Amino acid sequence: MSKGDKSSYTDKQKRQAHHIEQSEKKEGKSQEAAERIAWATVNKQDGGGKKKS
Repeated sequence: MSKGDKSSYTDKQKRQAHHIEQSEKKEGKSQEAAERIAWATVNKQDGGGKKKS
């Protein structure tokens, strides 16, 4: 697992990251690279963890 606490992410964000990670691994990326890409993508789309109002 990559560094950083993932507890502040919603279930939807975690599912999205998992799906992206699996897709990257199918394309031949290493576990570490796939996970890094997945969380970077989720962060770019949603701006990080749960939104505070």
